[in-house]
Amino acid sequence: MSLLSELKRRNVLRVAALYAAAAWLLVQIATQVFPFFDVPNWAVRWTIVGVVCAFPLALVVSWFYELTPQGIKRDSEIDPADPSPRQRGRVVDRWTIAILALAVLLLLGNQVWSAHNATKRAERTSAQATAGPSSIAVLPLIEEGGDAAQQYFTDGLTEDLITALSQFDGLKVISRNSSFQFRNTAEDTESIGRKLGVTHLLEGSVRHDGDTVRISASLVNAADGTTVWSQRFDRKYKELFALQDQIANQVAGALTAKLMNEDGVVVQSDRPPNGDLDAYQRMLQAKFYRFRGNEDDQRKAISLYEEAIRLDPTYARAYTGLSIAWANLAGNFVSGEAAQEAYAKAREASATALSLNPNLAAAHVAHGKLLEILEFDRNGAETEYRHALQLAPNDRDAKDALALLTAERGDPERAIEQIRESLTDDPLRAVSYAKMSQYLAALGRIDEAVDATRTSIEMSPVTAAFQTRLVLLYVLRGDAKAALDVAEHVPDGSWRDIALATARQIGSDRAAADAALKNLIDHQAGNSAYQIAEVYALRKDPDQLFAWLERARTNHDPGISSLLTDPLLLRYRDDPRFAAFCAEVNLPNPLEVALR
Repeated sequence: MSLLSELKRRNVLRVAALYAAAAWLLVQIATQVFPFFDVPNWAVRWTIVGVVCAFPLALVVSWFYELTPQGIKRDSEIDPADPSPRQRGRVVDRWTIAILALAVLLLLGNQVWSAHNATKRAERTSAQATAGPSSIAVLPLIEEGGDAAQQYFTDGLTEDLITALSQFDGLKVISRNSSFQFRNTAEDTESIGRKLGVTHLLEGSVRHDGDTVRISASLVNAADGTTVWSQRFDRKYKELFALQDQIANQVAGALTAKLMNEDGVVVQSDRPPNGDLDAYQRMLQAKFYRFRGNEDDQRKAISLYEEAIRLDPTYARAYTGLSIAWANLAGNFVSGEAAQEAYAKAREASATALSLNPNLAAAHVAHGKLLEILEFDRNGAETEYRHALQLAPNDRDAKDALALLTAERGDPERAIEQIRESLTDDPLRAVSYAKMSQYLAALGRIDEAVDATRTSIEMSPVTAAFQTRLVLLYVLRGDAKAALDVAEHVPDGSWRDIALATARQIGSDRAAADAALKNLIDHQAGNSAYQIAEVYALRKDPDQLFAWLERARTNHDPGISSLLTDPLLLRYRDDPRFAAFCAEVNLPNPLEVALR
């Protein structure tokens, strides 16, 4: 008998193949898994050495011994006519195939993981490339005294630094919304820099002690956390504005940025013209409350803006904030005559702000919003927004307003592009993702819209409007159970009433659907006429739909801006009343826009 035949009979070749497959699998596991558990490299090396050294021993054992049902026996003790060695050979073959299959799966998994990591590295590289050599996020300054009542002051200083740094040419500055997401964060600088797409972070603390302000500020390299520049400033409170300028100039100098010198660009500031620090304090407090967004806080903001104006009647920035707060109150919290009075006061404050300072970008944005809401004058609004960008090319509010205007005119595709561009300067802005979901839904891209909405909810879990949008998307999918489940978890208030009325319409319980709509009308008709029209669209009742749209127009309901990107109402675009209503509110013919 030849040596090859004998090797086959004793299953030596099969054992060699099985051992090689198992050894290769073990080595792959050692090299790919051990590092995750911080196992030292010498352990991997000795695993490989041990596998190689044991190979000859495995062959010798397989030559002299066989595994039988009665246990391990020497080959000489087995009857040559016994068929069991061949059977055991087939068992070894199956084990070899199984191990090789597992090894192939591991190899494929490793390739996928490597590709994923390569993509992540490319994304990080891309983000760094996008950020450029001069990009910065100003993290919320820390109130060193721990006085919650002074938080508005510290936040105001942070915002002013953001505004001041935005005036420098060649310097990308992340907006307030995204940078404030990292208040009191435990994340390292590399992680923050990657999420915000910047190369540098400005961090520090503030202590307001009597008539003295102490600010400690550090400019750090986001990639490795090293300090590029650091300084502590002690100034009299009356020198606060000069201190802000000093910090901004030194930071910009460390980043080699320079003040913008484009034609038409004007330095923007929240400071009162007469330098009254008490007026400035009131303005900071007012802004703090206005951002919080509920009715009581809007009224507090109005009162504080008015105090600031009493201290400096030429304070255009305070008049602008006052206009925005009155418009917020009218559009979201009051109705009827109270809303009309609030809008009138918003108009008056806006006109005063522009007369006092025609070069204030924020005043032009606020005026543009009023033109949209109260007069449906979108051409005039666009002129205001573009003028604001000429005055302040980095103005986030003006950029957002132009993106929304693009969507209002029926071009959600372009609006999505503009939002994606805006996210480079404000990557954690939840409302941007919510708006994007609306426009994606208008294009029929419901799954993408759901993902965008979930992102907005992750960023702002307490915002009921985002949860209600998710309800609407599930309704568009026809998933009554998912829609109702989300609606029932929306916090009490107008958005919960809207969510429940919307979700109930596609369920099987018609009595519940009728009751939910009645509840919405009984409690929210003054503020939610547009959403009631949407519910009637779901109920396939166009007469009531257009009746409630007319009521929304009379109420100056902000929802009207969504008309040409609303999948529910666009179901009725062929109805002549739809085109007529669009003409009433200065929107394009729904059959002629880009969405067609």
